[in-house]
Amino acid sequence: MGRGKPLQDDAARDRIRGAGLRCTPARVAVLHHLETAAGPLTHAEVSDSLHHLGFDRATIYRNLTELTEAGLASRVELGDHVWRFEAKRAGGGHKGDDHPHFVCTTCGEVSCLEDVQVAITPRAAAGKGAKRARGRIGSVTEVLLKGRCEQCD
Repeated sequence: MGRGKPLQDDAARDRIRGAGLRCTPARVAVLHHLETAAGPLTHAEVSDSLHHLGFDRATIYRNLTELTEAGLASRVELGDHVWRFEAKRAGGGHKGDDHPHFVCTTCGEVSCLEDVQVAITPRAAAGKGAKRARGRIGSVTEVLLKGRCEQCD
């Protein structure tokens, strides 16, 4: 159990209870931290940020998993074999819904691109009997853009 001052986040508490989970200090802290983050966070980043409240790494990971299974958070893998977690907003909205992410190839910062819409459209088939791109793509579940962020450019 956390030793620091518990968070008084009634909205997070209501969402946790609404998902059928017990409302524990660790769950409130994890969900609140995800909701206030600028982008998806790794287990290590969440653990490091909440360590001062007295939660160990196993407790943080268990809560990240349970929040994901309950539909309050989502888990994404951005090409580096590391799971990142982000909150899904109540009633839908940016976080956790289909939206692209940006990874800086220089500093590694990950950002959600909430104001960006990506559309994938096939080009006309080239040549006789050429297979159209739509035939190769079933459905797109994640879009990841890589490049250099403004600070590194």
